[in-house]
Amino acid sequence: SGKQTLKIFDGNDAVKRNQFRLISVPRIAKNEEVVEAALRAYYINDDQQEYELQTFTQQALLSDDVINRNDAAEDSNLGSVFRESVPEAWIIRAKPKDKEVIRIYPAWLKVGMAYVSLRVNKDSTTQTVIKEVLPLLGRQTESVQNFKLVEVLMGSKQVQRMVLDNQELILNRLKDIRKTSIRQMNQTRFYIVENNKSIVRVNLFVGGLPPQLSSEEYTNILKDELAIKTNVVSVSHVYQAQGAVVLEISCFSEAERIYMLVKDTTVNDKPLNAVVIPEVMASKIPQNCCPLLVFVNPKSGGLKGRDLLYSFRKLLNPHQVFELTNGGPLPGFHTFSKVPSFRVLVCGGDGTVGWVLGALEEIRHKLVCSEPSVAILPLGTGNDLGRVLRWGAGYSGEDPYSILVSVDEADDVLMDRWTILLDAEEPAEAAENGVAEPEPPKIVQMNNYCGLGIDAELSLDFHHAREEEPGKFNSRFHNKGVYVKVGLQKISHTRNLHKDIKLQVDQHEVELPSIEGLIFINIPSWGSGADLWGSENDNRFEKPRIDDGLLEVVGVTGVVHMGQVQGGFRSGIRIAQGSYFRVTLLKPIPVQVDGEPWIQAPGQIIISAAGPKVHMLKKSKQKQKKTGS
Repeated sequence: SGKQTLKIFDGNDAVKRNQFRLISVPRIAKNEEVVEAALRAYYINDDQQEYELQTFTQQALLSDDVINRNDAAEDSNLGSVFRESVPEAWIIRAKPKDKEVIRIYPAWLKVGMAYVSLRVNKDSTTQTVIKEVLPLLGRQTESVQNFKLVEVLMGSKQVQRMVLDNQELILNRLKDIRKTSIRQMNQTRFYIVENNKSIVRVNLFVGGLPPQLSSEEYTNILKDELAIKTNVVSVSHVYQAQGAVVLEISCFSEAERIYMLVKDTTVNDKPLNAVVIPEVMASKIPQNCCPLLVFVNPKSGGLKGRDLLYSFRKLLNPHQVFELTNGGPLPGFHTFSKVPSFRVLVCGGDGTVGWVLGALEEIRHKLVCSEPSVAILPLGTGNDLGRVLRWGAGYSGEDPYSILVSVDEADDVLMDRWTILLDAEEPAEAAENGVAEPEPPKIVQMNNYCGLGIDAELSLDFHHAREEEPGKFNSRFHNKGVYVKVGLQKISHTRNLHKDIKLQVDQHEVELPSIEGLIFINIPSWGSGADLWGSENDNRFEKPRIDDGLLEVVGVTGVVHMGQVQGGFRSGIRIAQGSYFRVTLLKPIPVQVDGEPWIQAPGQIIISAAGPKVHMLKKSKQKQKKTGS
């Protein structure tokens, strides 16, 4: 073979853990080419002249005697790194430097200046660095003793902080970090931090409690279940509708004990969850500053949600990125409740977006910024709302930084939301004592569409298939394949949905044609991008918009018709357009709202506008072109 495979370690830590990456290079490769390939394997974009390869031996870890493969004699430099007995493992080492430029980040908000660059030499200590940095940040009148230099490692799973000793030599510290791991150096920042005598105060969000209780009742539950010490723990905020509280704890050990105990505690057979809430100093945020609150559903889009969670925590302050599987959207909104102006980025499918918008509606009255604009990074299967707002059919690995730039440049648009009241008139099933009781009225929110009949039945079958084997549903391609399969099984079925329901639009009875499915649409995208309403002009109806206060009602005749709509060959049957709807179900019928399906018992369904329109962010075409040029 003309190629050879080598193991590459990026430092001592990788060697100890035996975590290496493989590169394949030609046997006649020059030394620089091997170094370049090794750096590329670890996604390190630095100048290759600053690095060298060291042969992997146990002595290599104990000795600083590095084999310099870039500074070899000119004639040997043209040759191959490989000889008769080439070691198969190498360690990337950084060449020693007498001076270097480092970045120092202020730990306080300074708009327009993310960091300052400072040249350090072999005599530079932590104290001299602080002394030189303060004038560059406009703090020259303050004492060096009031500040400290903090080394922050922003790894993929956690953030580690270490305060540097005043007399520590900076170049030696950089050398130690690089020797441990070249990658770790790229993930390390130095922050200058004020020495504040801070009071111990930990805010802990506890969710999963019974809803609609008083502060005293929640305190009693926590006393019984967690044995909280009321002399150091108090309930600072109560979210009754959501069954959640925020505890203010003035003792670190008590906060740690409660946090660990909550994970193993259930109340009324429902597990509790806990999230440590960072303290946002809203009064220090400048007026023209609009921070971004990021929600990520790691279960959406296969494993892409988890990767994005790590990426955004590196690019942004990790405390502004929240994992939705840990407590839902409420901890994030509570953290930003005092921020005067902010925007939201939701990473997930349409169901995740609806979840966040629903939580926003419930907590809106407790936010200083009651109407934040919401952007979408689509990770689901259909992603219809993401398509309408130009965020695309689904995330396909774009650079997370470019996504943040697009959010910053996006246009603010309004969108209607709808409330659906489901009131079953007949009992769903007999109770244990044999006396059947009707289901209590159920209220759900709708953003995209609501389907009755065949559309909802396919969603229900897909939902059941996913519940049986959730591990297989980790890609949009597979999910759509299952939709096609369940659809084909329904082709020969004949139904008469129009005989099983009655429709009233804006107080007027509407006669239904012969259909198998009835769909109420709020946005011009249905079933992964199909235009169900169609683009033809019709004098009977107004042109649909997402902010016109109207819903469009469309019928489909069956699975074949639905397939033709999704293929772009036909549109649905236009039935009505209005702002208030009453549907009477004469028998149990499958219903789905924004992809969540169930069987609805006979009774009434009332659809009406839900409160104020929500502010959404639509990806800008014009500004993107400017950026590209």
